[in-house]
Amino acid sequence: MKIGLVDVDSHNFPNFALMKISAWHKAQGHDVEWAAPLWDNYDKVYQSKIFSFSHDIVVPWKGELVKGGTGYDIHSRLPEEIEKSTLMDYSIYNYPFSLQFLSRGCIRHCPFCLVHVKEGDIRPVEPVELNPKGKWIEVLDNNFFANPEWKSAIKYLLDAKQQINFHGVDIRIMNEEQAFYLNQVPLKRSTVHIAWDLPQIDLREKLIEVTKYIAPWKFMCYILVGFNSTIEQDLYRIETCRELKIKPFVMAFRDYENKTKPSQYCKDLAQWVNKPQIFSKCSFKDFSPRKGFVCKEYLRS
Repeated sequence: MKIGLVDVDSHNFPNFALMKISAWHKAQGHDVEWAAPLWDNYDKVYQSKIFSFSHDIVVPWKGELVKGGTGYDIHSRLPEEIEKSTLMDYSIYNYPFSLQFLSRGCIRHCPFCLVHVKEGDIRPVEPVELNPKGKWIEVLDNNFFANPEWKSAIKYLLDAKQQINFHGVDIRIMNEEQAFYLNQVPLKRSTVHIAWDLPQIDLREKLIEVTKYIAPWKFMCYILVGFNSTIEQDLYRIETCRELKIKPFVMAFRDYENKTKPSQYCKDLAQWVNKPQIFSKCSFKDFSPRKGFVCKEYLRS
C-alpha cells in the first residue's frame, strides 16, 4: 500500500497521531510519505487536524481519505491496532526531541477544556518509543501528578537520563512529596508549566506553599483570559505571579467551534505579559501597544 500523510496544523510541532500512523504502516511494509496533492495516487490518505481554527485542506485525493483529530471531530479515534501500538516514526519530522504520554485523560471537568470530554478519567498508559536522536522529552500528559502511577512515571523519566519538559502539572494537587520528586527531574529550560485558569479559585496561598519546595523561577504559569474573567481578576492573577517571582504567560481563550476570537484587550494583555522586556519595565496601565493608545483606557471602562 501507498500511504499519504497530511498535517493540517502545519509542522510547527510534531503530530503524535501521524507519527504513530506512519510507524505502524511502515511496520506492515507499506510506503509512507507526506501526501503530494495531484501528483501521486495513494491507497489511503490520513489527514490530521488538531485545532478547529486551522484552515482546512481540501484536495480531491486519489484514494481513501481518512480525516481525524479533535479539529474535525472530538470523538475521533485512531484504528485500534494503531492506538495500541507503541511504535513512533520520528523520521517524518526533523525535531531533536521525543514525545511521550504516561497518562491520558484528566481528573478535572474544566468548562473551557475538552480533555475530559475526549479522553475521559485519568489513567496510566504504556509509553511509546523515544526518538533515537532525541535530546529531551516533551511530556504531553494533561495532568501528570493526577496519574495514580505518577511515581512509576517519574522513575521512567529519570531512567531516560534526558531533560524533561512537562506540559501539564496541576498546582492545586501538588504536595511536598511530589515537589521533591519533581526537583529530581532535569528540566528543559528549567521550567515547570502550571496554570491558573479559573479566577474564582484563589491560588495565591497554594503558590506560596509550593514555592517553599521548588524555586519560583522554575515555574511558568498560564493565565487564561477572555473566558469568564474580569480585567481585575486577570491583573490579580498576573500581578500575584509577578510578586511571587513566577513567570506568567497569558493565553487567550478560543472555543472549540472557533466562534470566539481573542478580543483586542486579550491581545494587548498578552503582548504586555508575554514579552519579558516589556513586562519587567512597565505596568499594564502605562503600556502602549500601538500609537495613540495606552492600556489605562481599559481600566476606565
